[in-house]
Amino acid sequence: MLDIAAELHGWMEQDRDFAVATVVAVSGSAPRRPGAALAVDTDGTAVGSVSGGCVEGAVYDLCRQAAEDGHTVRERFGYSDDDAFAVGLTCGGVIDILVTPVRRGDPARPVLAAALAAAVRGEAAALALVTEGPAELLGRPLLVRAEGPADSALGALPAVERAAAARATALLDAGRTAHITVGGDGGPGSGWGDGPGCGPRTGLLVVANLPAPRMIVFGAIDFASALVRMGRFLGYRVTVCDARPVFTTAARFPEADEVVVDWPHRYLEQTDTDARTVLCVLTHDAKFDIPLLRLALTLPVAYVGAMGSRTTHLDRNARLREAGVPEAALARLRSPIGLDLGAHSPEETALSIAAEIVALRRGGTGVPLRGAHTPIHHDEADGPEGRVGSAA
Repeated sequence: MLDIAAELHGWMEQDRDFAVATVVAVSGSAPRRPGAALAVDTDGTAVGSVSGGCVEGAVYDLCRQAAEDGHTVRERFGYSDDDAFAVGLTCGGVIDILVTPVRRGDPARPVLAAALAAAVRGEAAALALVTEGPAELLGRPLLVRAEGPADSALGALPAVERAAAARATALLDAGRTAHITVGGDGGPGSGWGDGPGCGPRTGLLVVANLPAPRMIVFGAIDFASALVRMGRFLGYRVTVCDARPVFTTAARFPEADEVVVDWPHRYLEQTDTDARTVLCVLTHDAKFDIPLLRLALTLPVAYVGAMGSRTTHLDRNARLREAGVPEAALARLRSPIGLDLGAHSPEETALSIAAEIVALRRGGTGVPLRGAHTPIHHDEADGPEGRVGSAA
């Protein structure tokens, strides 16, 4: 439900009663991944999505019912060969939906409110929802943060709570969303081995929420303006940096989170980056590019791309080799930047760059889906999720 945190946080502040349907398991092809949510309040207002449209009507009705009667339910939706008109996924996949009421006076409500507030503030936190196990725990939440104690609505099951909090914290550190099992005998599939006396066997979906990843755009040119808009659309916190103050102004880049006047390599030396950061070098000027890329290619960031013609690319690579950049580092450089979309305008070019970033982030090939034998929706566990971003 953290994907619709802003809307639900508003509902909490307005003291509304509602129910949330969360995708907790996916098999085969499905349009939404675990953690995606649809919420409906008692007035019938809906936000979010769990299937891109295939089963939204049926899930909407389940939410309306749960918001009224307070009962948590888990339902499975899949394609039916026997009845083509049955409610199901036309894409052929199967999804499990957990429908949880969030009503005033419910002991789970303060924990969910804290999770939504943390997500709205952009804080690192992970929300775990019980999806299997004791009936009285179904849908109950556990919240862990990067710092501080956990918030829990698991009741009088401290052993389950401790084990779940430890696993959820590990997933938060990795920036991953995953299903875990704790308690019981720690048998096959639990991945924990809790042993006797550690509470009933309990399954939880852990959804990690991390602060927005960074996109740093070097070069205050018209292409940068379009890329800023695209980066914001994809959920990045975007910085524009250039050494030329006449071009590097907030008025030219109103949608950027930061506009910095500095030499690019000097700014990169001083600013924070991580394994999800993407660096887009649009200056195509050797006096900026060479010292910047020499540094950028030593950093453990997700993506380093540089704009320029193929001639510029060859000249730039030669200069980087002369500057001592090894071949292994050069192999990380995405240059010329972007995928081959035949782009001409700044907006089309920004789209080609964004497409390359998404393909790297999700493990895509960048080839047309028509005629390809690759999955349409790549499993998050198989793609380099942590290398570029996480939008649970």
